Parts: sequence; C-alpha cells; structure tokens
Amino acid sequence: MRIARFVSGDSHPAYGVLDEENDELVVLKGDPIYSGFETTGRRVKLDEARLLSPVIPRSKVVGIGRNYAEHAAELGNEVPEEPLVFLKPNTSVIGPDDPIVLPPWTQDVHAEGELAVVISRMGKDVPLERVPEIVFGYTAANDVTARDKQATDGQWTRAKGFDTSCPLGPYLAIDLDPSDLAVRTRLDGDLRQDGRTSQMVRDVAELVAYASTIFTLLPGDVILTGTPAGVFPIQHGERVEVEVEGIGVFSNPVVRRD
Repeated sequence: MRIARFVSGDSHPAYGVLDEENDELVVLKGDPIYSGFETTGRRVKLDEARLLSPVIPRSKVVGIGRNYAEHAAELGNEVPEEPLVFLKPNTSVIGPDDPIVLPPWTQDVHAEGELAVVISRMGKDVPLERVPEIVFGYTAANDVTARDKQATDGQWTRAKGFDTSCPLGPYLAIDLDPSDLAVRTRLDGDLRQDGRTSQMVRDVAELVAYASTIFTLLPGDVILTGTPAGVFPIQHGERVEVEVEGIGVFSNPVVRRD
C-alpha cells in the first residue's frame, strides 16, 4: 500500500491510498498515522492531484551520516564506530516539485538520495525486536547538504538544516521490506547514485533503536538512513530526481534567488 498527501483544485491537503490499477487516489478521512485508513468514498484522478510531502514531521527529522562505507570513503571519512546522528528541523521539509532553494551563504550544495523511515507511535529506548511496532512506513528523501559549511562549521546544523533541504516523496509505503531496495539519484536525467539499502552499515532496525536511545521518537518523526556513494553538487536551473524501489520517484528543481 502507498499513501499520498495531496491537493486537488482548491481543496485543503488530504491523504489518499494509491489505486495503481485505476491511477486514482482513494481519499482518507484524515492523516493515517493518527486516524487510520477509513475512506471518505471519494476518489481523485492521480493526474488531477498535486503530490505534497507525504509527511510533515511535527517534531523532527533525524539524520544518519556515513552509513554506507563507499560514501564515507568518497569524502575521505571512516565509518564511525557508532551511528553519526544529526537533526534537520521540520521547516526543512518540502515535497515533490517544490524548489530546492540554494542559500546565499554556500557555493557547494550536494544532493543525497536515501530511504527514510516514518515513525507511527511514541518510542523511547526501543529494543531491536520491537522496532517494527513503531514504524509506520517508508518514503524517499533527499538530504540536501551545504558541503562547504559542513566542512567548516564544526557541526552540521547549518549545512543540513536550512529551509528546503529535506525533500520527501512521492508516497509513504506501508508494509515494505527495507532490507534490499534500490536507491537511485539522477541529475537532469543522468544517473549519479545507484546503491541498495543492503549496503548500509547499520540497517533500519539498528538505526531506529539507536535514535530512540537519544530522543523520544514521536508519531510523524522521520529518520533518514544515509546515502550511497556518488553524491554530487547541484546548481541553479538543474533538477534532482530521487527514486527508492517500492516507493516511487520524485524530483525537485534547484534555484538560487537573488
């Protein structure tokens, strides 16, 4: 099952279950994280809907750095002994086709496609075997990073937390096995990243359990699981596309405003 958050016409944002056979969204009565999957009886044609970020975290986005060995190596880093954790604010989240706005204070911004985990219920110090109880589903993410500021600031808040630095989409996939999914990123149609979640140093369950030892995880929180090798700079006028197997493909234009 895949869930979209969308608008159609002048309507307020709504949630719908994707009916792939008919290219329609079966509209839900509310946010499925909080309200379940009861439907309204209404259907919206997919080509009449504008997809939004499938989740707006009410609390936080938790990022994991250097969770693919080849990506760590390409930037001259070792794989850390413990997961390398950072935060992105919920104001960094945008959806499909929303512009990634390059800040004026950076000249070296990179795209990082990855799998993201969406939390369903409160969790603290969650043991590995109970992680599935607090995972609602999965989406695709682009952990946009100001690489120059990541190198010079001494911590990653500015580099990874600026507005529009966390595109999510296009759907929220339920009951997906995250253990071996293709993760691909393209720039203007050219393939730049091509990895699999089976290459992660630490798998989804380990990352969620570890994050829960630091933060209380809340419904709607998002955990980014790291990016495969092949990260690349992005410039004004380009378009970045992220694809995660079983979830879908979405893209964003890149702009730099005066």
